[in-house]
Amino acid sequence: MQKITPVNKAISRRSLLRLMATSLVLSGGSLSMWQRAAAQSSAVAGVQALVFDVFGTVVDWRGSIIREGNLLNQQKGYDIDWGVFADRWRSGYGPAMNQVRSGELPWTKLDDLHRMVLNELVVEFNMAGLIEAELQHLNEVWHRLAPWPDSIAGLTRLREHYTTATLSNGNVSLLLNMAKNAGLPFDTILSAELSRHYKPDPEAYLKAAELFSLQPEQVMLVAAHPSDLRGAARAGLRTAYVHRPMERGPDRPTVPPARDEFDLFAEDFIDLADQLGA
Repeated sequence: MQKITPVNKAISRRSLLRLMATSLVLSGGSLSMWQRAAAQSSAVAGVQALVFDVFGTVVDWRGSIIREGNLLNQQKGYDIDWGVFADRWRSGYGPAMNQVRSGELPWTKLDDLHRMVLNELVVEFNMAGLIEAELQHLNEVWHRLAPWPDSIAGLTRLREHYTTATLSNGNVSLLLNMAKNAGLPFDTILSAELSRHYKPDPEAYLKAAELFSLQPEQVMLVAAHPSDLRGAARAGLRTAYVHRPMERGPDRPTVPPARDEFDLFAEDFIDLADQLGA
């Protein structure tokens, strides 16, 4: 695993911020803009590790399921709307996680929760004729999700200056297979499985800081989901929102949170790398 070292660009960032402040004063601009920029710089100055939500943030789960599902339509003669199917599958695992939280189910890997939901959807969508090997292969589509176009280039840049890791509700084997399949350049794989608490439970975030021998404020969660980021912030982590407008498809574009709710607001991983001086 890459050695954890502080980012060595704080001086240049401070110099840039001073120039911004001078420019604002000379142009009659609002000082509050400088204050916000200075607060942002202070918020990320001590960050040494970036941990990433995965589904929707790093990879396009919906588009990937649609692509594989359409192939299954051709092979089996189904007439399934795989956009609807993907949305139903994704929405089903939240209630399944709550069954674990409530004690109705013991700790369960996300692969197994996905399979529980899939078994119900197979009946709902009348998917007759699938043998067990085909069902298992379909369930493992979550291991084969494709990255967003900027993910690999952005992660490569960020990894040069920060320790990078997944921090997902996906189990370790799922995330490892996905990273290898998609060529995602993470330093290591972290998962909610390691704390046996799903996000946004604080234990999931604090376990990441503990494993890196860092304080929570030295770790930043990067995610496209405000609820995830709010959970991380409550646990003391820094937060970076990355906007993924097409996560739910073109008919349901994502509405971003307020730009100042989290420590950073980025349009994609390239923008995030630019803001962090990577």
